[in-house]
Amino acid sequence: MTQARFALLNQSAQRYTEAMKLTHLFVALTSCFVCLSASAQWQWIDSSGRKVFSDRPPGVEVPEKNILKQPAVRAKSNEAQVGLPPPAVGPVTSPVAAKVGEGVDKGLMEKKKQAEAAEAAKRKTEEDRIAFAKSENCNRARQAKTGLDSGARISRISEKGEREFLDDSARAAEAQRNQSIIDSECR
Repeated sequence: MTQARFALLNQSAQRYTEAMKLTHLFVALTSCFVCLSASAQWQWIDSSGRKVFSDRPPGVEVPEKNILKQPAVRAKSNEAQVGLPPPAVGPVTSPVAAKVGEGVDKGLMEKKKQAEAAEAAKRKTEEDRIAFAKSENCNRARQAKTGLDSGARISRISEKGEREFLDDSARAAEAQRNQSIIDSECR
């Protein structure tokens, strides 16, 4: 009985092995077909020198010499389906012709315009803040120069917290410093 049982187990093991071989063959063939369909990709080098892989053609800003790989049949059928003209051989002269080849996303363009407007507003606010600070510095330097030019005694507080009066050389140095501030800030 053990021999019969061994033969039965051997037959089932052979059937299992054959089924596994067929499964492995099926998986291998399927992966080959998937690889073939994935090979219909575009490859090009962008303006910063990086390789780009895509299922869509590059924009018109990429020169023909930088396109490394392109699907021959699929690209023509996509252009025919979309109704786009074939790619131009020479340089594109009109900006309208440059946009025909690109897929323009209106939502993306709106977001880009909003981001540019926000950046411009931020830049304007920063410029206004700097202009206001320069104006304040100019006014303070002019007031200090007027006080120095009046001839009145001017004092300042030392590191020890004591009041000390400016002598003629300190007064001249302070007047020169104020004049340089006026020259740079009051334009």
